[in-house]
Amino acid sequence: MTAAHLTEELALRFARIALGHVGREYPNKPDHTLAGPEDARTPRELHPIFYGSYDWHSCVHSYWMLTRLLRRYPGFAAATDIRALFDAQLTPEKVAVECAYLAAPTARGFKRPYGWGWLLKLAAELSLLDDKSWSKIIAPLAEVFAQRFRDFLPLATYPVRVGTHFNTAFGLRMAADYATATADEALATLLRETALRWYGEDADCPAWGEPSGDDFQSSALIEAECMRRLLAPEAFLPWFDRFLPRLERREPATLFRPATVTDRSDGKIAHLDGLNLSRAWCWRALAGALPDGDVRRLVAKTAAAEHLAAGIPHIAGDYMGEHWLASFAVLALEEES
Repeated sequence: MTAAHLTEELALRFARIALGHVGREYPNKPDHTLAGPEDARTPRELHPIFYGSYDWHSCVHSYWMLTRLLRRYPGFAAATDIRALFDAQLTPEKVAVECAYLAAPTARGFKRPYGWGWLLKLAAELSLLDDKSWSKIIAPLAEVFAQRFRDFLPLATYPVRVGTHFNTAFGLRMAADYATATADEALATLLRETALRWYGEDADCPAWGEPSGDDFQSSALIEAECMRRLLAPEAFLPWFDRFLPRLERREPATLFRPATVTDRSDGKIAHLDGLNLSRAWCWRALAGALPDGDVRRLVAKTAAAEHLAAGIPHIAGDYMGEHWLASFAVLALEEES
């Protein structure tokens, strides 16, 4: 099954998948440092909101997806269940426990920057709902992560360009939506200046390392999407011309070939389904930034469709992908090009 845009039918399918795992505590892969025996606690004890979906960050972006689906289709069949989940889980008491976890010295690098960016993306999405109550409740947790960006970025001399959770362009890209939603111009400026410091001189990207065996992001395309999001068009387009100068010839060729996935029960290999979906998201966003009549616009839109067709059929089937892939499908389907 393929689709060009998010439909109510797909929204319901994705919502049912997420509702089936955001409250599923096990199996679980915690990113947790034990400073002593008292720190040996269950996922639900450590994270009373985001204890499901195999890991904390996947639970966070599944909440983001449910929020987006609720905003797009407020009357669809899963809406009541989503609202009930949010009422039960997004409470001041549970947010306080999530914040307290982050205050421990051992949690300084917890989920940096992937989970940081997704939590801020969730907070931004909640702020767009008609019902602002959940947005207000999660605001203290969002501010903790916003402050982590403010503290960390001036210290980060170098970007991280891998295709996994540690990619810094992805973190900047997602945090940008929070800066916009909260009208935090100082944060937006910091994100933009950091992106220019890290990526502003990049040119003629070879994308030679893509894809690695467990990539779920394209280090080349997420960098371009980060710059598109943070720069004004008059600054982004000349940068993009330099960054991918042979795009109209579908080069580098590796960016145009959907990844092959050989074992969807292997969590790392299953990442490659996510690579196809995240590339589709980036290609669609980049196509939308190119002028009408620019041949590269059609090239990018075609690449997006090819990657989306490769990824959408594999959203569910094995928990190694099922606990997170739908979020990236929604990113791709909701990106207007």
